[in-house]
Amino acid sequence: MLKLYYTAGTCALASHITLEEVGADYSTVRISFDANQQNSPEYLAINPKGRIPSLVTDRGILTETPAMLAYIAQCYPQAKLAPFDDAFAFAEVQSFNSFICSSLHVAHAHRMRGHRWAYEESSFRDMQRKVPESVGSHYRLIEEHMFRGPWVMGDSYTICDPYLFTLAQWMEGDGLDPSDFPKVKDHRQRMSERATVQRAIAEETR
Repeated sequence: MLKLYYTAGTCALASHITLEEVGADYSTVRISFDANQQNSPEYLAINPKGRIPSLVTDRGILTETPAMLAYIAQCYPQAKLAPFDDAFAFAEVQSFNSFICSSLHVAHAHRMRGHRWAYEESSFRDMQRKVPESVGSHYRLIEEHMFRGPWVMGDSYTICDPYLFTLAQWMEGDGLDPSDFPKVKDHRQRMSERATVQRAIAEETR
């Protein structure tokens, strides 16, 4: 059985939703940032990076959301959450999720994780001022060049959709008006209506 280590309000929600989508047999373990559990010896033995999420499988432990999403989809091919029969199409899925991970999420993290890149409080404040612009530029790319509709990759729902939805939850906190990105806003609304999404969110917020 799979085991997902998560913290509410983090990118772990994307994997949580995907586990629901495929009907996986899984359990969850909540990690408290307030209690600094991500840096506890017990959790560092699972993920030495001290980051969330982590996915325990029968072959070992996976970290990094794009890898976890691809693994879940490959383990449950009947759910058809990725085009594994088309190498180029699957690479496009991976490209989108890599962009979310390495660009959009990193830009967002400058709002509250400035200590990863600088020492001075003044530097943190400058990073925070930049967030609406930097995060907004990434959503503009998604809106105008990457989102195909009605789902991220077009007609088929894929592992890209829970990932985009998860980060889109943070738009207002990042100083953005979702109405400026109508495709992303509509996608967020439709995703929020899926039973799988509602179940994952309910568990994380209970």
